[in-house]
Amino acid sequence: MNAFDEEHSFTGARRRKIALLAAGVPLAAPVAAVPDAVHAAPARAAAPDLRDFDLRRGSDRTAPIRALDKRLRRSGVDALLNSSGQKGLRRGCGKAAGVPAHSLVYCFNRTDSTTRKWVPQGVTTVSDAVDGERWAGGGRPILVSWHDSGRIRLTFVEPGKRTYRHVLLVYPTMRGKRPTYTDIGIHAGGIAWYGNKLYVADTRHGVREFDMRQIYDLGKSKAGSMGRSGRVGLHGKKYYGHGYRYVMPQTGSWHFAHGKVGSRCRGSGPLRMSWLAVDRTTWRHVLIAGEWCRPKGAQGRVVTWPLRALSGTRTVHANWAAPLPGDRIQGGVRTNGNWWFTQGRGKKRGRLLMTRRDWWDWDRVTYRTISHGPEDLSCYRGQHRIWTVAEYARKRALWGFPADPCR
Repeated sequence: MNAFDEEHSFTGARRRKIALLAAGVPLAAPVAAVPDAVHAAPARAAAPDLRDFDLRRGSDRTAPIRALDKRLRRSGVDALLNSSGQKGLRRGCGKAAGVPAHSLVYCFNRTDSTTRKWVPQGVTTVSDAVDGERWAGGGRPILVSWHDSGRIRLTFVEPGKRTYRHVLLVYPTMRGKRPTYTDIGIHAGGIAWYGNKLYVADTRHGVREFDMRQIYDLGKSKAGSMGRSGRVGLHGKKYYGHGYRYVMPQTGSWHFAHGKVGSRCRGSGPLRMSWLAVDRTTWRHVLIAGEWCRPKGAQGRVVTWPLRALSGTRTVHANWAAPLPGDRIQGGVRTNGNWWFTQGRGKKRGRLLMTRRDWWDWDRVTYRTISHGPEDLSCYRGQHRIWTVAEYARKRALWGFPADPCR
């Protein structure tokens, strides 16, 4: 709460308006309909208990990271974006992926577009990270997370240069008195970049935290090696990263303070962290997370937490939560009171759900057919576009569609 809120009292109507703004609830007109869309009114459901979503700091990773700092050379985002050995973006993937007209499309190289081993999931951009939408050094990257059922990696896409670079995400630990790191075997279904922090969804545990200032360049480290693709961490006197030049260690985590996350959606208790997003258009910037839940089961939920609180060590309380307006939601984002959600439909092309919300319920939902396998969402405010990634091999694309309320 700011000083103005603390020092002044309001009428009931004005107090409610402030509360609505804090939660990102719209006070104006609904989303305009899309010509090929179908409308439906979402079903009502009970409001979630905010206490279910309290987040508590996980174990401290300071000791292994400080020890790794003495052995490996750090790199920043700017150096990474300008380093040699980048992969080149190509064209021509939009049609196979079923990307709608008027979208911006970036295609990975042939290997990354066709691999079934690595699957892209999360998307975030420099627009989430900083208000000016430009990183120190001038870069304007879009980030994508991938999993391969035992490892995760992060891709820094630089549209201006039409290049990209994969970075291996690792878990730092101590082996006796020697620092090392291991693979992280999670789905990484959503990512959110805010300031120097990168948040990665961990379905069963909460959120893993990484730091953009904490990236190691194995290619420029005397103790580092870019060889031996089967090795990770310390082997003998060398540090490996499955052949990747850059590794990025986890610096922290947030776990649910009450109860355990279930193996399936339950409609109560801690959230299954399926996807993440950032909303910079509310009076307090928030981290958004939601659940992917099957049809005919418990209804998924969407939750927000104040991002500033995640920079501390105290328990963080959710400031808003609601049942989702659909099932199989693979990504969601809010900006200026407008909501967009992606819905996966197996072999069929996915759908985009567009709506707004008042204090109690969702407005009518507009459905639009979009790409195959649409995933996490991110609003790039300066472009008035929302970005996602189509996950399927040979139908894979990083693409952004126009959305005027994204600003």
